[in-house]
Amino acid sequence: MSRFIFLLPLLSWLILYAAPEGAPAADRPNVLWITCEDMSPNLGCFGDTYAVTPNIDRFASEGVRYTNAFAPIGVCAPSRSTLILGMYACSVGTHHMRCQGTLPEGVKCFSQHLRAAGYYCTNNVKTDYNFPVPEGAWDESSAKAHFRNRPAGRPFFAVFNFTSTHESQVRLPEAQYQKRVAKFTEKERHDPAKAAIPPYLPDTPEVRRDLARYADNITFMDKEVAGILKQLADDGLADETIVFFFSDHGAGLPRSKRWLYDSSLRVPLIIRFPEKYASLAPGKPGTTTDRLVSFVDFGPTVLSLCGVKAPAHMQGTAFLGEQSGAEREHIFGFRDRMDERIDMIRCVRDKRYKYIRNYLPHLPYFQHQHIGYMYEMPTMKAWQRLADAKQLAGPAATWMAMEKPAEELYDTAADPHEIHNLARSPERRDTLNRLRVAMSAWQAEIVDLGFLPEADLRARFAKSSEYDDAREEPRNYPRDKIAAAANLASDPAAPPGTLDKLLSLAKDGDGAVRYWAAIGVANQALQVDGPRTPDGPRVAKDIEAALTGLLKDAAPWVQVAAADSLCRLSRYEAAVPVLQSALSDANPWVRLQAINVLDRIDEKARPAEEAIVAALEDENEYVVRVARHAVEGFDAK
Repeated sequence: MSRFIFLLPLLSWLILYAAPEGAPAADRPNVLWITCEDMSPNLGCFGDTYAVTPNIDRFASEGVRYTNAFAPIGVCAPSRSTLILGMYACSVGTHHMRCQGTLPEGVKCFSQHLRAAGYYCTNNVKTDYNFPVPEGAWDESSAKAHFRNRPAGRPFFAVFNFTSTHESQVRLPEAQYQKRVAKFTEKERHDPAKAAIPPYLPDTPEVRRDLARYADNITFMDKEVAGILKQLADDGLADETIVFFFSDHGAGLPRSKRWLYDSSLRVPLIIRFPEKYASLAPGKPGTTTDRLVSFVDFGPTVLSLCGVKAPAHMQGTAFLGEQSGAEREHIFGFRDRMDERIDMIRCVRDKRYKYIRNYLPHLPYFQHQHIGYMYEMPTMKAWQRLADAKQLAGPAATWMAMEKPAEELYDTAADPHEIHNLARSPERRDTLNRLRVAMSAWQAEIVDLGFLPEADLRARFAKSSEYDDAREEPRNYPRDKIAAAANLASDPAAPPGTLDKLLSLAKDGDGAVRYWAAIGVANQALQVDGPRTPDGPRVAKDIEAALTGLLKDAAPWVQVAAADSLCRLSRYEAAVPVLQSALSDANPWVRLQAINVLDRIDEKARPAEEAIVAALEDENEYVVRVARHAVEGFDAK
């Protein structure tokens, strides 16, 4: 034996360096993600007495419930982008709903790091990441993908995603819905009369019906979860597998999905640890933890559990395993374009308070010009009907107002539905300022790309990764300057001199700064220039001159922003021709920006009717949707 002693250094090298990336001992856990869609913690184990979820409740008794788990946005694609990368979508450039961003150099889906470490990774079936799925992201990604297909002896990471709770399933045709619940017992069916109506929703038969169907869909999904857990047990893998259960964001109902309230961001998260890996659990089976966790943390956490080092570019922090970091103090959220409608909102939340910043407060919450998909929900149609009839009061009326405040602050402990805005409360001034600072620091740290209008974002980084170019060539994205302009444009305090500063920024060398200046000038004009006259608000000559000058700006998105502001100031004659011309711009996001303004001004857009009708043939499906809504408005009159 001694003659082979010289081989020991070589054997040691092979053990350390020839094994798969990050591969520890052979007893690595399997990890199973069971996910569903569009669901808040409306489960019996989370205290919902209307819920019928015996299988998930039983699973919760075997695992640990997280009572402060949050998605970063209340819609699927940007949420999934954040999940799979461990990076905020608004940092990568994948924050707009159904966009196509470019992955940064060297950035991979976290499943790719697991595969490099020897894991068999399967996804059944949804990707929807807002970027093309990289080759090698999964061993299998299809409706047939399953951990059962792995080679013998390989640990696995498997995702099973159930769509039965998706928003669209609430409004299934009656025949399809009855087929879904045909095998339900009487106790499993939810009586609409017993549904608890959140205070921000009107109490109508449509709302009760949708809430009951939402609960029925959760019961149906509960049975699907039981099926996967049974397969795991039948294969003798339950004792080797850490199982996560969570939703991709909150409830798929109006004022929940797509927004930044807890009804949209807070998700159920349950993690079950087999006895073999009990040391990795934050508590005993059946217990809870109030640790704040965000989807940006999930990728690093799975890598940590599997003994794989998380890459430095990941912006989340592992909350389990050897790489577990300090508990986060805040979770952060973002909202930008939703389908065909444009917006920009950010939020920060600690364990009690949430701060929301609306950068485009002149746009209503409900986007009265309609997010078409959202308006297919019977609840939304009923809500709009009551709003049109001026039959709303209280929180339900607030959400249907034509504008929204620049800032919102909620005490989520005292006000879990977030209906009492404390942003102007003197007693909460310190909390407001503290969360403002936290949010601004986060935006600077991740280099939030949301301060660029989407047309500018795609043009500015047309030939490169948005994330890389914003960092490697910071002169291409002077974020601090642009963010300062955006904050000034919708400053709720509007200190003396704000208007003068905005007029100065309208001459800045960066188009994004001028974009925000154009928006802010109108905001200020509507606040400081006195009451409206029959021809609209009084507008100082320097304001009108500045906006009229921006109609000829080199950046078409600035032209449209200036035209939008002139429309808000009832100066349609100069604005509408510019908006009409923008419908022919080569940049599809300029066209979408312009058609949104034309749709919003209703009959005042009539001179551009021919161009709006032509936009029905646009290659951008979102432009077509808004054009159709505008044309329908003309036809109705």
